[in-house]
Amino acid sequence: MIFRQLVDARSWTYTYLLADEESKEAILIDPVFEQVRRDSALLQELGLTLKYTVDTHVHADHVTGSWLLRERLGSKIALMKDSGATGVDLELSEGDTLAFGKRHLRILSTPGHTNGCGTFVLDDESMAFTGDSLMIRGCGRTDFQQGDSRVMYQSIHKKLFTLPENCSIYPGHDYKGRLMTSVKEEKEFNPRCGGARSEDDFVGLMENLGLPHPAQLAVALPANLKCGEPSDGKPMPKEPDWAPLRYSFAGLWQVEAQWLMEHQREVQMVDVRPAEEIATTLGTIAGATLLALDNVVTDAEKLDRSKPIVVICRSGGRSSLATLKLMKAGFEKIANLNGGVLCWSADGGDLVSKV
Repeated sequence: MIFRQLVDARSWTYTYLLADEESKEAILIDPVFEQVRRDSALLQELGLTLKYTVDTHVHADHVTGSWLLRERLGSKIALMKDSGATGVDLELSEGDTLAFGKRHLRILSTPGHTNGCGTFVLDDESMAFTGDSLMIRGCGRTDFQQGDSRVMYQSIHKKLFTLPENCSIYPGHDYKGRLMTSVKEEKEFNPRCGGARSEDDFVGLMENLGLPHPAQLAVALPANLKCGEPSDGKPMPKEPDWAPLRYSFAGLWQVEAQWLMEHQREVQMVDVRPAEEIATTLGTIAGATLLALDNVVTDAEKLDRSKPIVVICRSGGRSSLATLKLMKAGFEKIANLNGGVLCWSADGGDLVSKV
């Protein structure tokens, strides 16, 4: 099985990718709206087909990416039946399974944080994705959005703590950089619900947390009750349209040599290699501007910000770094030449020894 744990640094939300290696069918758990471009790039690079997105609950701290992924990739949205959300393709209940290739997730209803909280257990019980029902040395809050401390205590002790002790727990968030835990660890060391803590102990603690409401509450809840579909007038994430670009999991836009051959005059080409390397090896593309990698940002004043930029080097590695630097410096219409002049030459493009 293919497994990846991804994080949204703004909300500290974990998104989980699971895929069957043979069929290439994939599931995304708790996708984030602003990370759809990243997640789509990873799916493409790994050659996966997204079958389902599934949220552990209706989130209050970020907007889910489920609706946008369905729009772009044709995936189906799965959510617990008691979530109260509209626009769901597949409503889940206790005991249901969600299949991806030969693998599947078993659904547990684990309310308490919200009425519609679910936990998704891998078929061999080696992993459980708990959302906010059980976290690393903690658990989700119970002071709003149908929260109920007694219900949560029962969900944890009668369902999650009955899983095999070596079952790895993957939570919806962690704010201290921790990645995962286990049933055994949380049963022993969780300061809220582990050890000998009774239900009354748990309720008394949860009633006195005094936490502020999530910063994105007013935006996230209404959107997530529609599976992340934006409200009227809310702008969608903009995709560049000056070329048929591909976004990479490395975080930059890539353009292919064949397109550049047909549109050279419409863009600025920037070669980031030393002049002596260009003169003594493969050469570069006629018309390219030389901006050495170590000074690429300071020398970028020579470039026209209104005209698209294609960054090039020998194989696409150094130009990838330069592209990221220029993106951080505010250049928007910019892409890396995928494969560099090696691919340009392989596709029949001519090279010159001087810029």
